[in-house]
Amino acid sequence: MQNPFRVGVLRFAEASGLDEGSAKILTCLFLSFPLSAIFKRLPDQRLHVKNYYIIAVSAVYIFFILEIWSGFFVLLFNALFTFLLVKYYRSRLMPWVNLISLMLFLCANHLKAQFFASTYDPSVIDITGAQMVLVMKLSSFGWSVSDGRLYKSDTAKFNQLTTFQRSRAVLQYPPILFFLGYVFFYGSLVTGPSFDYSDYEKFILTDIFDDVPLNKRPGRSVKRRIPRSGRVALRGVVQGALWAALWIYLSPRITLAYATSPSFQGQWFLYKVGFLWILGIVHRMKYYAVWSISEAGCIVAGLGYNGYDPKTDKMYWNRVQNIDPYAFETGQNVHDCLEAWNMNTNKWLKNYIYLRTCKIDPETGKLKPGMLPTFITFLTSAFWHGTMPGYYMTFIIGAFIQTVGKLFRRNFRPLVASKDNSNVSKYKPVYDVISWLLTQSAFGYIVQPFVLLEFVPSFNLWKTCYFWVHIGSIVTCVFFDSPQGKKFSKKLQKYHLQPIPVEKPVKKESLAKLKEHYSSATSLHDAIKKLPDFDSQEDIMENVVVPDVQEIKDNYDKLAKEFDEWTSSNKETAIDKSEVEAVRSALNNLEKDVFSYLEKAKSTKTE
Repeated sequence: MQNPFRVGVLRFAEASGLDEGSAKILTCLFLSFPLSAIFKRLPDQRLHVKNYYIIAVSAVYIFFILEIWSGFFVLLFNALFTFLLVKYYRSRLMPWVNLISLMLFLCANHLKAQFFASTYDPSVIDITGAQMVLVMKLSSFGWSVSDGRLYKSDTAKFNQLTTFQRSRAVLQYPPILFFLGYVFFYGSLVTGPSFDYSDYEKFILTDIFDDVPLNKRPGRSVKRRIPRSGRVALRGVVQGALWAALWIYLSPRITLAYATSPSFQGQWFLYKVGFLWILGIVHRMKYYAVWSISEAGCIVAGLGYNGYDPKTDKMYWNRVQNIDPYAFETGQNVHDCLEAWNMNTNKWLKNYIYLRTCKIDPETGKLKPGMLPTFITFLTSAFWHGTMPGYYMTFIIGAFIQTVGKLFRRNFRPLVASKDNSNVSKYKPVYDVISWLLTQSAFGYIVQPFVLLEFVPSFNLWKTCYFWVHIGSIVTCVFFDSPQGKKFSKKLQKYHLQPIPVEKPVKKESLAKLKEHYSSATSLHDAIKKLPDFDSQEDIMENVVVPDVQEIKDNYDKLAKEFDEWTSSNKETAIDKSEVEAVRSALNNLEKDVFSYLEKAKSTKTE
């Protein structure tokens, strides 16, 4: 019997011009929308039914659309390995053993695809893509369970974790049905996005929808907890479809084959830099399309929900956002671009690799960043992507240009803008344009080996462009690390713009309070001025009262002058409430001392 899904995939591939493998993946992504619409209508309390539904949909994807029977057992083996290891291996090393084992399983498949695969078959789905997503899920699960056990055994160490890590801690080990539902969630099975088990658990239990107002919940007689999200998801689908259409149109016209051809080598330097920049954008379009559509599928199911703001009456659906094309393409530095690219992978690398390798400062109790955690993170990222040389070529130079970006930003940006952007030079747009041009053209250069994969073609392409990013990065790092570079940095600091103090207006309540204190101080001052002349008692008053009176009179005169300036300008910086209170208190104490002395003097005279 012929597989009806395969017939549909072949027709879709023929109509769109895609290869069969890409058509299979897009078919799964588009099917997620009607299937998620059914999912969100399942009873909220039927948790087992929802998990069974998720696993069943993934089974259809794996066996009938993607046709990766052997790949299914690879994914299942990885999942069961982690489930049993994390449950029974109660050691502080458990998360690392879990992570390293998963990475080795993934590496074995990468090596198999690199050295033992037969000729390329566009109809076959490479299981390593789904396995890469699964490694993120399963390794984060191991850390979350370990953090949950730490919460029960050592509260002090648990509190040293970041807010993100504490919020993801798993306090109760899940049943295997929930775990498999998390592993095989159909909306992120092949392309991601990855997410933590705590997010999935809150999603299945519908706890993430607790803040949704009743009038925002669908259903007539029985209100469902998962709110409507069709319009938000539709925007993601349209955006993804547009990126896919652009990629299908441009990829045959702006090609990597031309960039590695002899005719490209003869072009002038700026032309080659510009062409690689545009070629890099074309490479990214495929990812923009797939990730936008997969995110939209998660939104339809409800997994993308990220809170409700009652002030703006707005729901947020960015819990599993994986890409921000606009932020990336307009990014002026490497950090901003990386923050907008493959966001969930960056979260995984940051929270489960980088921060887990940072040492804790014994004095402050805070994490200390360093070169070793950065190196381990970049190495993990490259190793996670695969074993082809191109990945390592891209990630190594990527680490360098990130350092170069920090050096330029630290030394040159303060020349056109203060740290808080309160003081901005008219030349800042020039700085922004130059930063954008350098960052984006550098990305166009460094990402090509990521697509070429082979060392020799990648090296030759960089050679064609005179290794301009490599040379520029090395020269910059060497210069700023030299004595001359350090002197240059200090000289530039003289021209750095300083923040402009922000003068906050005083609230009416504060103004009224200060006037009250000032009025009280004034009345006490006037009362002291009306006291009898102390000259007749000079032998006693000289060392007791008179010096205090003179000091406080001087303070009062200063206070009165400042208060007049403050009320005229209505600015908080001219006078401080504590100063008014101090003078008022001093006058009050002086009044008591003076009247106490006068009473004593009267009684002595009477005697």
